[in-house]
Amino acid sequence: QVQLVESGGGLVQAGSSLRLSCAASEPTFDSYAMGWFRQAPGKERELISGVSWDGVNQYYANSVKGRFTISRDNARHSVYLQMNSLKPEDTAVYYCKSQSSSGSDWGQGTQVTVSS
Repeated sequence: QVQLVESGGGLVQAGSSLRLSCAASEPTFDSYAMGWFRQAPGKERELISGVSWDGVNQYYANSVKGRFTISRDNARHSVYLQMNSLKPEDTAVYYCKSQSSSGSDWGQGTQVTVSS
């Protein structure tokens, strides 16, 4: 089991940027695919971005494509989500998730609030 700790959330105005970080406790993180999810009040948790273990393959939901960028630094056992041009509808709790052949783990989440 890997422990994941997100950070970087906050309250910002529309049009601003934030960078979320997710730090993993295990060096084996380097072999995991990673994803960023978000859950807005009253809505289901949704996948918004993912990255393969080597950073080569990336996925973005249509709602964030062109505004958000996922990256990872395996030397630091971390994955990042650069969020630009934030909108009020991006307000949610953001979670990172690790995925390996043996299972998956979630972080505790970080709140992002975008005011209009």
